[in-house]
Amino acid sequence: MITVVGAGTGAPVPEAVAQGAALVVGGRRHLDAVRLPSGAERVVLGPLAPALDTIAEYVGKELPVLVLASGDPGFFGIVRALAERFGAGRLDVRPGVSSVATAFARIGLPWDDAVVVSAHGRDLRTAVNVCRAHPKVAVLTGPGAGPAELGAALGGDRVLVVASALGDRVRERVERVTPAEAAARDWGTAVSVVLCLDEARALGGPRTVAGVPRGRAQWALEEGEFAHRDSMITKFEVRALALARLGPRPGDLVWDVGAGSGSVAVECARLGAAVVAVEKAADGVERIRANARAHGVDVAVVHGSAPAALAGLDDPDAVFVGGGGRELTDIIGACARRARRSVVVAMAALDRVPAAREALTAAGFGCDGVLLQSSRLAPLPGEVTRLAATNPVFLLWGVRTQAFSKGVDE
Repeated sequence: MITVVGAGTGAPVPEAVAQGAALVVGGRRHLDAVRLPSGAERVVLGPLAPALDTIAEYVGKELPVLVLASGDPGFFGIVRALAERFGAGRLDVRPGVSSVATAFARIGLPWDDAVVVSAHGRDLRTAVNVCRAHPKVAVLTGPGAGPAELGAALGGDRVLVVASALGDRVRERVERVTPAEAAARDWGTAVSVVLCLDEARALGGPRTVAGVPRGRAQWALEEGEFAHRDSMITKFEVRALALARLGPRPGDLVWDVGAGSGSVAVECARLGAAVVAVEKAADGVERIRANARAHGVDVAVVHGSAPAALAGLDDPDAVFVGGGGRELTDIIGACARRARRSVVVAMAALDRVPAAREALTAAGFGCDGVLLQSSRLAPLPGEVTRLAATNPVFLLWGVRTQAFSKGVDE
């Protein structure tokens, strides 16, 4: 049997458990805090593979093994690796309190509605995008992905709560800082977790499903759900297919270029993605912000003309291009050179389709598309119904045929 004990946030390791072990594996601070039996082999946990091989030797001899881990080892912890290697039936897991639960407890907030994301050994951009999109996020940090790097990438007006050395009566620190303040400090190696909060919405309301917000009951909303000018809005039929081809999800960054009313931007944000809407008209910028507020989502709005306005933005996973005029092909090319996964373009003019398609294929995208024509039910006097045709729209989508040159985070 492999006994896995969560420690490190104040919970002591039962001495009887430690005394029965032939092999004890754990971080140096956990090993130093436990009285080990004489004759027991001690392995300081570093690279995981050698430690698992040593555990396998003792398991093969049917000798008891003790693994010490931080907090709850079944929560982004070593239990997954042990279960994959040795089988869940061989594990006796005794969880402690996770660093996430402890950090939220320290600041007096519930965390059933928090989104938890790990940046330990992973691409930091996923954590950054989750923080941009959600009001309450816990980020498990790692080397090169700590508070400084998170703050530098995030910017904006979120509050970061940096929890260090949780459970240590002497060294524990829980500090509220801005992203800029976090970026300017050297936080050392004792950081346990970073909470990213929109404090106006951090308390939240009652939840039925924990974690990532429950999937929306509807998408491709009626045009009447958005403020717009002179019917200048992506119709819901077009939006439905555009969303399907964009595939927005938590951890993604989506650009909505030539956003207009921001209907696509808002819908992507409602599906959990971080979103930047680019719009050149000042009244359009305010309209997008109002629509985002009305739907309770975060959309970063850039006031400017593409492609120049795209220069300072982080690379997106997916891009929707809904405007552009004579600059359309330049905009598509600029977006396609930086998109990690897909670019979707909506056009009303047939003449622009060949050039748009060429811009996508020239950037290494496989390209497909459709002409969307729909007729909606419309009432007539006498309780009868007619079909009212909407304007036809060409929808092209390009999907990157090779892995993004800067690395694709799965």
